[in-house]
Amino acid sequence: MSDTASYGFDTLQIHAGARPDPATGARQTPIYQTTAYVFRDADHAAALFNLQEVGYIYSRLTNPTVAVLQERIATLEGGVGAVCCSSGHAAQIMALFPLMGPGRNLVASNRLYGGTITQFSQTIKRFGWSAKFVDFDDPDAIAAAIDGDTRAIFCETIANPGGVVTDLDAVAKVADKAGLPLIVDNTTATPYLCRPIEHGATLVVHSTTKYMTGNGTVTGGCIVDSGKFNWSASDKFPSLSAPEPAYHGLKFHETFGALAFTFHGIAIGLRDLGMTMNPQGAHYTLMGIETLSLRMQRHVENAEKVAKWLENDPRIDFVTYAGLASSKWNGTAKRITPKGAGALFTFAVKGGYEACVKLVNSLDIFSHVANLGDTRSLIIHSASTTHRQLTPEQQVASGAAPNVVRVSIGIEDADDLIRDLDQALSKATA
Repeated sequence: MSDTASYGFDTLQIHAGARPDPATGARQTPIYQTTAYVFRDADHAAALFNLQEVGYIYSRLTNPTVAVLQERIATLEGGVGAVCCSSGHAAQIMALFPLMGPGRNLVASNRLYGGTITQFSQTIKRFGWSAKFVDFDDPDAIAAAIDGDTRAIFCETIANPGGVVTDLDAVAKVADKAGLPLIVDNTTATPYLCRPIEHGATLVVHSTTKYMTGNGTVTGGCIVDSGKFNWSASDKFPSLSAPEPAYHGLKFHETFGALAFTFHGIAIGLRDLGMTMNPQGAHYTLMGIETLSLRMQRHVENAEKVAKWLENDPRIDFVTYAGLASSKWNGTAKRITPKGAGALFTFAVKGGYEACVKLVNSLDIFSHVANLGDTRSLIIHSASTTHRQLTPEQQVASGAAPNVVRVSIGIEDADDLIRDLDQALSKATA
């Protein structure tokens, strides 16, 4: 497609990046299930390996099906390029990989998916990296946590599990003043509800496993490059600004400009980390994205209805949905996610831990799974599952206290979901 800026979201989610197959005329993007690609000649092969020409070498690096998905997500997010990989967790490591180094740290929100908190507080220590967790409702706290070794700021648009909406504009101001890239996980919002780059994000990461694919079939991740950060403004990011030995001293930012991070993600990140997305997975995600806006509208509509019902139920202590007028984050949601506050939130059940377990075990329509963003409504007791590795204090800070369950509201009939919750709550609080 030419001049994608002139097309609406609904058109782009179907057409961006895709063209009829030149060999067969196939309208749907084919699954290019191949590991390698034949070079035209020796000079062509050399040019590809020297990054002098763009093309396909080996499917650990690039694949035509995956390339369409990358272009589509980058277009929907308003970025200059994207790199797809094997999972959302892989996307986070790949986003940090060119920025970090031994002794370096990132400042991260204390409201994150439990697996991300574990990855940042435990696993990245093996690389010599570290993370400082602070309350991102307090820009001064973010600024105070930054030191000479900080290399990135990280948050989620709509925080998992509580559904808290982050004031990206305020966080971006702190990042800009410090000369640091802001990385935003936009999984739970999707570009339909929020485009973080428009609020100052440098990089946007996704678990495409969730709403992007939308049907719970494949795992995947993506890093979208805004193309707006000056990697050469300081000596903090030598992977992007300094000579790269593996490419005869090539400087990624000097050579590729706005696409420096994208090229590095493929030429270094996928080459050496090997977190590759398979072409069949990319195909499923492309099909899912075609209905993204339609699904998100229904997700939000249902979530608002269910959250309002729960808020008025005497068996519930509180509901965290930012789309509720009573929410502390309702004003932020109206600015950051004006089309809706998503479909992920938590609620506290009177009766505590045991009542939550009984609730989960008594539901019929809701599926008890460690996932979100499916067309089906999902529920999980985070304190005993996704956030069980955290301390009690961390669980409370991240919105996963023992008396809380997380729901991902699907696109079923909202009245059926309410009836299911009603009967399960009766059993759980009897």
